[in-house]
Amino acid sequence: MIEFPFLVLVFGAVLLAEALLARHEVMAYTAGWRRPACELPYGMPHARGADPDRPPDAYLVYLDGIGKRRFHDTRDGGQLVKALIAGAPELRVLGQVQPYSPLAAPLADRPLWAWLRRRAGLLLFLHNVMQIFVAADHRYRPLYNRAVGGQIADQLRLAGYRPGSGVPVVLLSYSGGAQVATGAVEELHARLRPPLLLITLGGFHNGANDLTHARHLHRLTSGGDWIERVCTWIFPQRWRLFRRSGWHAAVRAGKITVHRLDPATHLGRRSYISPAALLPDGRSHLDHTADTVIGLIRDFTPRPGVRTGGSGTDHTAP
Repeated sequence: MIEFPFLVLVFGAVLLAEALLARHEVMAYTAGWRRPACELPYGMPHARGADPDRPPDAYLVYLDGIGKRRFHDTRDGGQLVKALIAGAPELRVLGQVQPYSPLAAPLADRPLWAWLRRRAGLLLFLHNVMQIFVAADHRYRPLYNRAVGGQIADQLRLAGYRPGSGVPVVLLSYSGGAQVATGAVEELHARLRPPLLLITLGGFHNGANDLTHARHLHRLTSGGDWIERVCTWIFPQRWRLFRRSGWHAAVRAGKITVHRLDPATHLGRRSYISPAALLPDGRSHLDHTADTVIGLIRDFTPRPGVRTGGSGTDHTAP
């Protein structure tokens, strides 16, 4: 009986420490104590895919889930990015943005976190989870949005994007990356003024961010994704009752379209990004997701001679 209260006490202390650390980073950015880093590891390109000597059909920024802790892609995110580059070589793809660090500082590069990774790897995920809730907190949300939106804008410039060029920018986000993607819209519009398309994959976000300057948001989801479903319950701005939220304003404007990727799950062997789970038509879940994303981007950026059209069942969001 003593063990349970002890575990609750320890876990509660860890959660409190994580919450304070998560807030410290956004406050350090706001106070100007530290500037976000723009440098990438030696030899790492600012973008992959389309030839940098000519404008791509679109720039695609991939914002990964809570497993993101270094500039390089996570295992699952890397599989999706590779599939997108292979299937749509006309895109210039960026995957190095740190959605869970306003200072663009990967957890894996911090000595303390490197030590913890070898002894308590769960804390890395817990840290990023707490960052999602900081980004959703009304007290810190504008600061967080400005910080990570600025990080995305800087990386796009370094990858060759010219403000006002009219080249589309696509924010593809997985899980908690959706909170960051929706929050980055205003800052990207202010700095680059691009035609902006958002695609969320199992998106976990609070629905409070203003989507006025996004052309459209495609919500890729599945009946088997209970994690995404939870976020529609816990955040009041996603409830039908709160009709003045940014999310419901976008719904009323016809900017939200839902695409079903059933029977995929959020995580595990049957996830959206699984190369092993197969559909009746023989495609893997990874192939299905990549095909859907590519179709939606090509519908947004039509090219002569290219057949367009996303897969999956589509309908306007409720």
